[in-house]
Amino acid sequence: MSDASGTALANVFREEWPLLIGAAMRIVGDLQTAEDVVQETVLTALDRWPLQGVPDRPGAWLMTACRNRARNVVRDSGRVRRAIASMPLSAAEPHPGDADPASGSGMIGDDRLRLIALCCHPALTADAQVALTLRMVCGLTTEEIARGCHLPTTAVAQRIVRAKRVLRECDAAFVTDEPDVRARLSAILDVIYLVFNEGYLAAAGEALTRGDLAFEAYRLACLVTELIASEPEPCALRALIAFQLSRWATRTSEEGAILTLDQQDRTKWNQELIADGARALNRARAGEAGPLLLQAELAACHSTAASFDATDWHAIVAIYDRLLQVQDTPVVAMNRAVAVAMRDGPGNALPLLDRLAKDPALAASHRVWAVRADLHRRLGDRAAATADYERALKLVANQAERQYLETALRGMAERFPEQDNKRKAETDVAR
Repeated sequence: MSDASGTALANVFREEWPLLIGAAMRIVGDLQTAEDVVQETVLTALDRWPLQGVPDRPGAWLMTACRNRARNVVRDSGRVRRAIASMPLSAAEPHPGDADPASGSGMIGDDRLRLIALCCHPALTADAQVALTLRMVCGLTTEEIARGCHLPTTAVAQRIVRAKRVLRECDAAFVTDEPDVRARLSAILDVIYLVFNEGYLAAAGEALTRGDLAFEAYRLACLVTELIASEPEPCALRALIAFQLSRWATRTSEEGAILTLDQQDRTKWNQELIADGARALNRARAGEAGPLLLQAELAACHSTAASFDATDWHAIVAIYDRLLQVQDTPVVAMNRAVAVAMRDGPGNALPLLDRLAKDPALAASHRVWAVRADLHRRLGDRAAATADYERALKLVANQAERQYLETALRGMAERFPEQDNKRKAETDVAR
């Protein structure tokens, strides 16, 4: 397959995956069968596009091929009557994302949101909901999900297979069921947030981010706030994502290198997203100060600061203190330690990181070692910083983060050349 065809298929497949799954589900009525149909459709594209060329509208080509294959599957399995009841009679079928009264979509007119609601079925455990959503809605591979969840690939694959079986046994229907979104709201918000996190900072791969996932999460968060306007939690998630996305264009350099907050050009931050975040945050403040609201408050502190030096680290630490009361996790504690380092200096935060580095939930992640390395660097402890950077490099899977850590490690040698000279002299004496 040519590079052009392969790249085009990879890009459109990533964008169209949930729409293709939704379209196939409307016809075949089974999640596993729908996924099989979509995968077979992609294989067809792999065969034809190198010979026939990439279609002018590759997404439409995949959608047409997917629907045709789904119909063939239904016919071949002898379930024509049931399929006819859910298939549009007009040749001009609606787009899967359209709200069509005849489609049985009911209140949820967006197929991606409907697919998330299906994956968040109450019969599934929280872990199964997350894994199934990341696979079905985001199109992540089991390997990518496993890396993000720090689990063996086989364990994630089994979790997804079991989840599909449970939905089949519960006779959960994509088209005719009208999920109680309020009853599933907590799970739906969790998975949208996970989709955003994977897009904002990819667990693995060459690029730091995946814009298709991050902006899709924002779109879904907006849909939920419109669907359930009276609930503050969706507004908190919308605010959090909007504030984070406002910095999207400045997170990396033109060469793809990571730019930290102090290096970003704030004049390029998206003011429309910041304004939308502020509006959503005001609506969210009508509810309880839960994890999403407090995280949105943290994001607001960064997005509304006139400059990095003007960041209110005292307020940020105070919000982290409140967040720890409702979400006492090692990750929150690590982020609080970073804020303490900015407020009180690295020496005051290092003991906090030393304790967190022993936590099993963090010890296998590169981030705690990268943060601790930075604190050692700022304190001038070359040996400790180098050891932590090297440990982080052994664990990191994202190539953009790897390059950032490698650059920081090289910077240690440039900042402390005298320590290298001393080590060389000691080695010469030993010889």
